[in-house]
Amino acid sequence: MSIVVGLTGGIASGKSTVSSILIEKGITVFDADIEARLAVEKGEEAYYEIISQFGEEVLHVDESIDRGKLGSIIFHNQEKRFVLNNIVHPAVRKRMIMKKEKAVADGEKLIIMDIPLLFESKLTFLVDRTLLVYVDETIQLERLMERNHLSKEDAIARIHSQMPLKEKIQLADAVINNNGTIEETKKQLLDILTNWNAL
Repeated sequence: MSIVVGLTGGIASGKSTVSSILIEKGITVFDADIEARLAVEKGEEAYYEIISQFGEEVLHVDESIDRGKLGSIIFHNQEKRFVLNNIVHPAVRKRMIMKKEKAVADGEKLIIMDIPLLFESKLTFLVDRTLLVYVDETIQLERLMERNHLSKEDAIARIHSQMPLKEKIQLADAVINNNGTIEETKKQLLDILTNWNAL
């Protein structure tokens, strides 16, 4: 019997760190961000829909989608963000479901679905349990500015484009507090998975 865990967090909350720990342990992780990149590659249905909605100015010279340019359009415009999400999310969901079903059929005990917008996009029906990587907003802001070389204003805009992590705590089955060290995070993760008989 497989246990499917939805791993979520916020931008710069440390979800990727948790994902890496799981991958190192040989656990299957399906990452919605990776699937989102694959879903908009040239030749995919979502690719042509994005061009028809946003025009060819969101393309690089090699005709691949310029994620930076698209990001700067949607992070400051809710309507455009909604349009893009309506193109990308269904395509990603389809890819994730196919991969999950294959892993279940292959008899994998623990399957992680790394979905940043698990709660916002109402995708909890895809998983058995939800695991939130939480970090205080001040630390989140510092990490995001440092990681993405963003101004404070841009970093705040990106954080506020998502549901606040504090609200996600109420929705999650378990929470990893990622304000501390990687070792502390790892211990919390393993304790939770052991508790769920998932290892």
